[in-house]
Amino acid sequence: MNVPQLGVLGLQGAVAEHVRALQACGAAVRTVRRPAELEGLDGLVVPGGESTAMARLAAPVGLLPAVRAAAGQGMAVFGTCAGLILLAEEVVDAQALQGYDRIGGLDITVRRNGYGSQLDSFTTELSLSGLSASDPSATGLEEPLPAVFIRAPVIERTGDDVDVLAEHRGAPVVVRQRKLLAASFHPELTRDRRLHRFFVEMTRQSRPSASATPADSVKLA
Repeated sequence: MNVPQLGVLGLQGAVAEHVRALQACGAAVRTVRRPAELEGLDGLVVPGGESTAMARLAAPVGLLPAVRAAAGQGMAVFGTCAGLILLAEEVVDAQALQGYDRIGGLDITVRRNGYGSQLDSFTTELSLSGLSASDPSATGLEEPLPAVFIRAPVIERTGDDVDVLAEHRGAPVVVRQRKLLAASFHPELTRDRRLHRFFVEMTRQSRPSASATPADSVKLA
């Protein structure tokens, strides 16, 4: 079986932690800072950090529209915390992001820092029952998943085509819409690699077309 070729958006945030997690799951990984570096990738992680800082750093080279285009051509994308915000179709408190491109495509509505400030950060354990329902071939999902929430976004709405894979206090915290996966928290900050393994397996089913043109702006299917 071919080794998945994955990238981690390398502008800001928990980049090295995601690289190590994906490598531990058997993927070949590189950081991505320019549109040309998306070429040949089966999947991309958009890490946690600060969504406004990431959008501003990406703007001069048109990186986020290029990610959107590559996803539209078949590349899988996994957004965590700030990455989830950049994937969301609707951000209710997006004033700080106005004038900057986001990736979009994930039919959810989110609120930035919805779980509170840095001082309100917390850890908890999540049931992954929805994850096994999304992929019956997935194994090792019976144990609770440790989750680290740091200035995390709250998902306030999910579209009909979005699968909720885990919840916290009644709100979705892991969602999937076809080749897009997103989590409100930071899975890279624990030793549990199940979400990263799940994403790696997703990428095996989401090989981009050889004719993909990352610079083209397209709407995700």
